[in-house]
Amino acid sequence: MNTIQYITAGESHGEALVAVVTGLPAGLAIAEGDIAADLARRQNPLGAGGRMAIEHDTAHILAGVMAGKTTGAPVALAIENRNHAAWKGREVAAITTPRPGHADFAASVKYGYDDARLALERASARETAARVAAGAVCRKFLAEFGISVEGRVLEIGGVEGEEAIADAIAKAKAEGETLGGIIEIVARGVPVGLGASVVAAERLDARLAGALMGMQAIKGVEIGDGFMLARRRGSEAQDEIARDAEGGVVRGTNRNGGIEGGVSNGEAIVARIAMKPIPTVLKGLGTVDFATGEAARTVYERSDFCPVPRAVVVAEAIECVVLADALKEKLGGDSIDEMKARFASLAKEPRYDAAAKVFWP
Repeated sequence: MNTIQYITAGESHGEALVAVVTGLPAGLAIAEGDIAADLARRQNPLGAGGRMAIEHDTAHILAGVMAGKTTGAPVALAIENRNHAAWKGREVAAITTPRPGHADFAASVKYGYDDARLALERASARETAARVAAGAVCRKFLAEFGISVEGRVLEIGGVEGEEAIADAIAKAKAEGETLGGIIEIVARGVPVGLGASVVAAERLDARLAGALMGMQAIKGVEIGDGFMLARRRGSEAQDEIARDAEGGVVRGTNRNGGIEGGVSNGEAIVARIAMKPIPTVLKGLGTVDFATGEAARTVYERSDFCPVPRAVVVAEAIECVVLADALKEKLGGDSIDEMKARFASLAKEPRYDAAAKVFWP
């Protein structure tokens, strides 16, 4: 399969989470330790609930890797849910009071559930551990070509700075509240030419935005200066192009976030995502009970108070998959060695050919 993509399976309190990554070329060196670092980052304790004291995630490579290298076949990864043992065989009460803002109501109506637990077990952010594992494999692939992806928290609950953020989270926890925030993800080393300008579904910004919006609790995505560009004049919203002494391309700004017309332009790719506060609040929210049809309050179960710090590595993982897919699409090839040979010419900085009157890599 040429497309690099993944699918996850598993429930929040099921036996395990599983990720299957398809389309990876043969010859990529990958070990469980390469995945462990990102899984550990996902367990950032700031704003986390009680489950972080239970789970110590480790991804086991089940298939697609032999003698430490990918074979070109799908790579299967499994993460044990240590909390499963405490739930196995336990009489668990049905949830009939759907939380506003969660999948509880809409998924129960869609699939005909009379117990919202069937919706929340799969919609839970616990599933993102499998995404991080899949993204870590793609991160290793991108690193072979000098491409890095790093994220950071810009703000939480409307405040910036580590100390102010920690105080805001502590206050929200004490008041039985939850907080959301804004995360920035920056990809560096991306060459010119990933994505497409001729087919809407192949635009790199569209693929990134769609993938990031598929992350739990994300309600907004912007590339580069995004919504701020709408407030500027045209001459103030672009990234002017100039030539350096060697005939290469230089830019003084990166307002468009490294993507123009759906295609990477060689600058850093900058994306920001807005994560809403999760709806599992101690004080409860107004709802209607499925079982009785009467007004009710939601029931609290163990949850994070602010998942934003932990969500950074999830967003990175999602972007790693998208960029890995776009890179393979551009290069073609079935093995790392084959792709590296092709990347050598792609990675060259575009130079102006005066005779042809075009820029060439």
